[in-house]
Amino acid sequence: MKSELISKPPKLKTPSSSAPAAGHLQIIGPEEAGQRLDNYLLRWAKGVPKSHVYRIIRSGAVRVNKKRAEPTTRLVEGDVVRVPPVRIAEPAQMAAVNSAQTKSRAHGYSDKMPILFEDEALLIVNKPAGLAVHGGSGIALGVIETLRITRPELKFLELVHRLDRDTSGVLLLAKKRSALVELHRQIREGQTDKCYFLLAHGEIVQGAKTMQLKYPLHKYLLANGERRVRMDPDGLPSHTALRVTKIFKRDDAAITLAEAQLKTGRTHQIRVHLQKLGHAILGDDKYGFEDIDKLIKSKRLYLHAHLAGFTHPRTGEKMRIESPLPPEFTAMMKTFE
Repeated sequence: MKSELISKPPKLKTPSSSAPAAGHLQIIGPEEAGQRLDNYLLRWAKGVPKSHVYRIIRSGAVRVNKKRAEPTTRLVEGDVVRVPPVRIAEPAQMAAVNSAQTKSRAHGYSDKMPILFEDEALLIVNKPAGLAVHGGSGIALGVIETLRITRPELKFLELVHRLDRDTSGVLLLAKKRSALVELHRQIREGQTDKCYFLLAHGEIVQGAKTMQLKYPLHKYLLANGERRVRMDPDGLPSHTALRVTKIFKRDDAAITLAEAQLKTGRTHQIRVHLQKLGHAILGDDKYGFEDIDKLIKSKRLYLHAHLAGFTHPRTGEKMRIESPLPPEFTAMMKTFE
C-alpha cells in the first residue's frame, strides 16, 4: 500500500470539527485509486466502528486535498487524505493472526487449498468445504486471512466474490485493485459465468430443456444473528438455470446430480431455489432435510462451484477456470449405485 505516514496518530478520541488536528495524512497510490472514501477508511482504520468512520467523514474532519468529501467520493492516485487522530483497535481476529499457532493453522489450510490459476493480477484457488472466505463472528481465519499469512509478499489481495462456508470450489481473488474493479464491473453487468454441481434429495423430473428457477428472495437475520433467506414477493429477483445430469436410486431413496448456472448472485440462492422445488441439497443444515441427511450419512453440503468464466481484466482473454467434482460427491453417488 503506497501510503505515507507524516505524523503518527496519538491514541486519542477524535476531536470535534471545530478544533481540527493535523492527524494522519495518507497519499493515495495506484492500488488505492478508484475506491470510495468510506471503503478506503474502513480498511485503513481496522477496529474502528463503522458508525464512527462515517461520523468523522460527515463532520468534515476527513479532508481530501484539504477539502470536505462525501463517503462516496472516488479517490484518485495522488490524492492526499487527512484523517483526524483515531484510536485504531486491533480486532480479535487480527490479534490471533499474530500468534504462531494461527500461522501454523493457516499453512495447514493453505495446503488443502490448491491454486487453480495465478498470474500478476489474479489468484484463483479451489476452496475446500468448511472454510469461510473471511474471518469474523468467532472465525479468526478464512481464505483471505490464510492467504495473507502464507503469501506475505502480496501487498494487495482481495476477494472478487464469495462462497458460502460449506460450499467448495472455484474462488477468485485479485492481486491488483484495477483487476478487482474490472471483475466487479463484469459481475454487475452479467458478463461472468458461474456454474455449480449439486446433489439434491429425490428425483428431479425435468424435460429436455433447462429449468429456469426465478423467485424473489428476501434476506433476514435470526434472533442469534445468523443469516437466512426466504421467498418473498417483495424480495429481490433471482434466477438459476438448473440442468439435471443423472439420477441415482437406492431402494426407495433417490438423489439427483444437477448443474446450476447462476444468472443472479443472491445470498444462498441455489440452496433456497432447490428448497422451493422440494429437492433440498444434501447436507444443507439451513434449508435441507436433516432426518434424511442423517439416514444417508451426508458428510457436508453437496454444493460445489465447478466453473468460473470471465474476461481476464488485463489481457482481455476469455477465461474458463474449472474445479473437478470433489471425492465426497463421487463417494456419495457410489453408495446409491
